Amino acid sequence: MSNKVWITIVIILALIIVALTWILFATPAPRSEAPVQEATSTQPTTAPTPQPTTASSTIPLDQRVVVAIPKANATVAHTFTITGFAPSAWYFEAVFPIQVRDSDDNLIGTAQGRAQTDWTQPGPIAFKAQMTIDASFHGQATLILLKDNPSGLPENMDSVTVPITVK
Repeated sequence: MSNKVWITIVIILALIIVALTWILFATPAPRSEAPVQEATSTQPTTAPTPQPTTASSTIPLDQRVVVAIPKANATVAHTFTITGFAPSAWYFEAVFPIQVRDSDDNLIGTAQGRAQTDWTQPGPIAFKAQMTIDASFHGQATLILLKDNPSGLPENMDSVTVPITVK
């Protein structure tokens, strides 16, 4: 091979080595939540410092759900729209279940609250649902928004209720 080919190969390899070295040493290492201690360490362990909480994380999920329509004690038709905001944790695959139950706890209507924006982002996510109630029912009922809980675990359950009247 000619000297030009060898020089080109050496320059390319040098550039690759410089680039890899820069990536390895110039980019910051990922930070862990707690320092790792060796098992043979004789240093006393201390409790981790609590992280500051935001106002929204101290409010229970069910209190962060806002039902804009219908308002509490509103009179609704047998078909009506439900809108509001729910925390992203309420959604699974961009939906969560909604029910309407009569005063005897009989299920008289079901729907799904559908995210109107990207449900994977943190914070309140707008939702909309179209509810249809059994046409033979008239009177007091309860609109129930349920946190979607694909795990089925009781500790992951949450709900919000809104009293309504069906005309």
